[in-house]
Amino acid sequence: MTSPAGLRAAAATARRSAAGTAPMAVPRDRPETPELRFGAKLRAKLVDRDGLQYYQVEGYASAFEQGYEMWDMFGPYTEIVSAGAADATLAANPEVVFRFNHAGTPMAGTRNGRLELWADDAGLGCRAWLNPKRSDVQLLVQAIEDDDVREQSFMFRITSGRWSPDYSEYRIEAFDLERGDVGPVTYGANPHTSISARSGEFLASIPTLPPLVAQEAYALLGRRGDVGDTAPLAHPAPAAPAARAAAPVGRSIAMVRTRLLVQDDAET
Repeated sequence: MTSPAGLRAAAATARRSAAGTAPMAVPRDRPETPELRFGAKLRAKLVDRDGLQYYQVEGYASAFEQGYEMWDMFGPYTEIVSAGAADATLAANPEVVFRFNHAGTPMAGTRNGRLELWADDAGLGCRAWLNPKRSDVQLLVQAIEDDDVREQSFMFRITSGRWSPDYSEYRIEAFDLERGDVGPVTYGANPHTSISARSGEFLASIPTLPPLVAQEAYALLGRRGDVGDTAPLAHPAPAAPAARAAAPVGRSIAMVRTRLLVQDDAET
C-alpha cells in the first residue's frame, strides 16, 4: 500500500511534469471561486448600535500561515494562505455578505455597514451585526451559544499564488473578496469540495468497502488507460512482505488491487 508520503511525492512529480516549463499558476481543476473553511471560535452577543439592538457575531473566516491538505487531479498537496493575502482586496472596500453555510438570504453586508472585515497576524476577521427579529438569525445565534456551530468560512477568487519548486505546496499570496461571502459553517476543515478533494475521502474508505462495491470499483478502474497494466489476476494472492515492500510507488494497478482488497468469492 502506498504511504501518504509516497502518494504526496508521486502527486508532486506528476504535477511538475504536467506543468512543464511554464509555471502552473493555479491548481489544475480548482473552482474559480473556491470555498475555504477554518476552525474559529465564534462569539455572539446582544449589543446596542445606532439606537437599535443587534446580535453581534464575530470570529475569523480564515487563518494565515497554517497549512491544510488539498487535492487536485494529481493527488494531495499542502496549501497555505499567506499573511497579507487579504490586504489589497480589503483596501478596495469589497462588497461581501454574511451568510450561514454560503446559502440563504444574507444576514448582513459591507454595503449596509453591518459587516466589518479586517486582517491581522491571525487571519481574516469578520464582525457582523444581525437583526434579532429574524428567525434564521435567532436559530444561528442559539446554535453558536450551544456550541453546535463553531467554524467559519469564506468564498473568494485567487488573484496571485505560486507553487513550491517541487509542486508539493501551493501558497495563496492574494485573493479577491468582491461579491464573495463570509460566515459560519456547520463543518470546518473542508477546504475544497470538488471531486478531487473527495478523492482523499475515497482512498480512506477503500479498506472497508463492501465486496460488491469493491468489485465494481475494481472493474471500473480496470477500464482506465492511465493506471498502468489493468489485466486482472485470476487468483490474486496476498503479497509476501518483501514483495510488498518492493512494490513501486505510484499509480500502478498493483497498488490499486492491494487497496481495494478484492478477493474471489470462490477462494473463500
